[in-house]
Amino acid sequence: MGRQATYDRDKVLKSAMELFWARGFHNTSLKDLEGALDMRPGSIYAAFGSKEALFRAALDRYARDGRAGLNEIMRRAETPIAGLAAYVRLLGGIARKAMPSRACMLVKTLLEAPDDAPELRNLAEEMMRAAEATFAEAFRAARDSGEIAPDSGPEVLAAQLQAAIFGLRAYAQRSDAGDRVEKIAKEIARDLEGLRV
Repeated sequence: MGRQATYDRDKVLKSAMELFWARGFHNTSLKDLEGALDMRPGSIYAAFGSKEALFRAALDRYARDGRAGLNEIMRRAETPIAGLAAYVRLLGGIARKAMPSRACMLVKTLLEAPDDAPELRNLAEEMMRAAEATFAEAFRAARDSGEIAPDSGPEVLAAQLQAAIFGLRAYAQRSDAGDRVEKIAKEIARDLEGLRV
């Protein structure tokens, strides 16, 4: 009979996510993880197998949390476009929030992963495609309900929205971004609402 885990997996993944999100995969040492997770190296490897496996689990937690937030906003919105606009406006407040990083963890992973080690890059791209597919689904629902023009291209609109959001999140990382992040988010939201017929 195996030994029972003596750690709170959800708490450990949250701590790992915050550390990796702030520092990136390569800039996070095993010593950093030991301190943040309050676990010895043997326990980390026993629980997750490797630093990369822990990172993958942390990145998955980040993506899951993001999807849950978006889904909740979309569920409460009166229309798909209203939901997307509300989501973007919410992101406008990231410059004021205490977060490990105001840049998106998926984008940071994509930019950090070297070409000769594509596993993490592929994982980040897969999660980004899933987010884009969620946006496309919302645009498709808006088109099908008559909220936006029948000749609207949901996939193109979704790609444009994802690019705008990731640009916003990268801009928010600047030390001088200040209130401009919120203003930019409001403009993106207005552009979305301007698609209505």
